[in-house]
Amino acid sequence: MQAQAENTAGKRLWIKVAGAAAVVALALAGYLSMSNTHAAPDVSFINIKGEQVSLKSLRGKVVMVNFWATSCTTCVAEMPQMVQTYNMYKDKGLDYVAVAMSYDPPNYVMNFVQTRGLPFQVALDTQSKLADSFGDVKLTPTTFVIDKQGNIIKRYVGAPKFDELHALLDKALAAA
Repeated sequence: MQAQAENTAGKRLWIKVAGAAAVVALALAGYLSMSNTHAAPDVSFINIKGEQVSLKSLRGKVVMVNFWATSCTTCVAEMPQMVQTYNMYKDKGLDYVAVAMSYDPPNYVMNFVQTRGLPFQVALDTQSKLADSFGDVKLTPTTFVIDKQGNIIKRYVGAPKFDELHALLDKALAAA
C-alpha cells in the first residue's frame, strides 16, 4: 500500500514538473515571438523629386515608412504629428519615407506635399509594389519602424500613440 502511494506521489511530481516545464517553454516562446524582429524588404523608392532611394542605403539610421493616402482622413489628421516627430528626431538619425498608395492620384499627392510643406521623402507607389513588399498593405495609415540594422521593430495600423512611438524611437536611436 505504501509503495503504491509513493508511486502515485512520484507520478504526481513528474506531472507537476512536466506541467511547469511546459508553462516555462510556452512563456519563453511567447516572449521570443514578441521580441522577434524580421528584416524589412529590400526595396527602393523613387521619391517625388525623381531620386531613387533604397532601404539598404538607409542602414545605420532608424527609418519610418508610412503608407498613406490623401483620401484617408486619419492619414491627413496624423500628418502634422508625423512632421513634428520627424523634425524632433531627424538630427538624431531618423529618416522617414511617406509612401502614397497606388490609388492616390499623383497630382493630389504633389499638392498635399506642397501645401503642407512635408519635410521628409515622399514616394508614389503607383503599381502597389512597395505595399506588396511590406506584406500587402491595404489599410492606411500603416507605419513601419525599422531599426539601424534594417529590421522591422514595430508596425502601426492606424495612427500611432505618439508618446509610445517617441519612446520606441528614443530606444531605437540610442541602440548601437
